[in-house]
Amino acid sequence: MLPGHVVEMGAVTDGPGHGFFELAVVDPDPALAGSLAREVGEAGAPGKVAIYPDVTALAEHQPAGRPVVAVFGPGLANPPGLAEIERLTGSRPEIGAILVASELSTGLLQQALRSGVRDVLDAPIDPPSLQDSIDRVGRSLAVPTLPPAVEERPERGKVITVSSMKGGSGKTVVATNLAVTLARRSPGPVVLVDADLQFGDVSVMLRLGSPHTIVDAVTASVRLDAEFLRSLLVRHDKSGLLVLPAPLEPSFAERVLGSDMLRIVEVLRSFASFVVIDTPSMLNDVVLALLEASDDIIVVAGMEIPNIKNAKLGVQTLRMLGMPESKLRLLVNRANSKVDLNVGEVERTVGLKAEAQIPSEIAVPQSINRGVPVVLDAPRSDVTRAFEQLANLFLSTAAEMPMKKARGRFGRF
Repeated sequence: MLPGHVVEMGAVTDGPGHGFFELAVVDPDPALAGSLAREVGEAGAPGKVAIYPDVTALAEHQPAGRPVVAVFGPGLANPPGLAEIERLTGSRPEIGAILVASELSTGLLQQALRSGVRDVLDAPIDPPSLQDSIDRVGRSLAVPTLPPAVEERPERGKVITVSSMKGGSGKTVVATNLAVTLARRSPGPVVLVDADLQFGDVSVMLRLGSPHTIVDAVTASVRLDAEFLRSLLVRHDKSGLLVLPAPLEPSFAERVLGSDMLRIVEVLRSFASFVVIDTPSMLNDVVLALLEASDDIIVVAGMEIPNIKNAKLGVQTLRMLGMPESKLRLLVNRANSKVDLNVGEVERTVGLKAEAQIPSEIAVPQSINRGVPVVLDAPRSDVTRAFEQLANLFLSTAAEMPMKKARGRFGRF
């Protein structure tokens, strides 16, 4: 089969909700590639599907910069094939990869995602699943709604770090819903960074699949600039939020240093209005570096004694390290819980006035299980109104002040 052979019943689509992209199928077996191309064509709009026998042919015949959703067949669902796909996706972020596997295992799925594959489907393919996958990957290629790289923002974006010293406090729920709310209301881009490097849940909370993580930004530090970092971000379609996911495996966290995170955040704030950072429930070098580089630190405390105790110890530690009091903002989560405690007792124990209170509602766990932020899943709920009020704290500050210099030993960062 000649490279670039075209199947007429395929799809080159400019459907509603995403930008223009082309479709391609790659597999060394001509019969299998043709069959797969017909399935891909039936899943798309009328047009064409280009067929290639290998990754090299796809790279050579598809012009650089043109968005392409490439469906890789079972012939590439192996270590050598995935290595080729990884080289392609690393150098051509405009190509969105979908892998079809004859036998799907957890190990293959992890390896595929590490190789830059954005979705993995099990053969035989379910047509609705294929259509959904092509649509999602295609939309993710239409991210360039960001300001051009040549444009310098007149001020640097505000960095908001969400912190808690106790697991289960709802820290990630706060970070994701705040970031989504800011993304929907801010005139400029908003980026959410999952800095829980071992057990980050942001991608799960937002139902995002991404071939890139923080590790990709760290390993490519030599060419880390705004354009490259933008290519690593995955877009949450319903809100426009841009996300830099945590590593796929806990062991990868060892590759990320505090200095790496500071450089990533510095680049992000050069083009984003807000950078929201979700952190793990600990104080290590990475977290301390992020806290000191932040404009605001949201301290999340629950209504349970262990949670309140850890919040108190965390705030005391930050004060001992010279963290400016003006950065700290106490948020009481599940503030209406009937547990024989009130918000005033939390404030006195932690030593901060609560600037935000998020109520406990069944809509929150329901939204988590659906993979939809509660501010989108239950827009008229009390908890959504609470997140709107939380976002107002930062939106009003950003509107009133041209830019507040970040405080702490990092000076102007």
